Amino acid sequence: MDCLFCKIVAGEIPADKVYEDDEVLAFRDIAPQAPVHVLVIPKRHLAGPAAVEKEDAGLAGRLMAVAAEVARQEGVGEHFRLVVNNGAEAGQTVFHLHMHVLGGRRMEWPPG
Repeated sequence: MDCLFCKIVAGEIPADKVYEDDEVLAFRDIAPQAPVHVLVIPKRHLAGPAAVEKEDAGLAGRLMAVAAEVARQEGVGEHFRLVVNNGAEAGQTVFHLHMHVLGGRRMEWPPG
């Protein structure tokens, strides 16, 4: 599989990791859109949110919990945005489920 994030999980591509456990990895985005911009991914490949099945509910919840922990760790725990895109037209560029944790500046609405 030629997945950028799977290669990061495998250690084939370096990343600035901020959190890691058996199921989840979080690392700084290489093109940050805010002072804090961390990606939270499952280590197991899922193409995106639409690939999450009922059996993956625990993992999906774990991603959310890790995102909140990362936000606290990065100092934006009370004011941050989570972004999850599904499909190219929604802005997904890496087709491995990931959550953006954005913070450190005021977030405007609408976002896109």
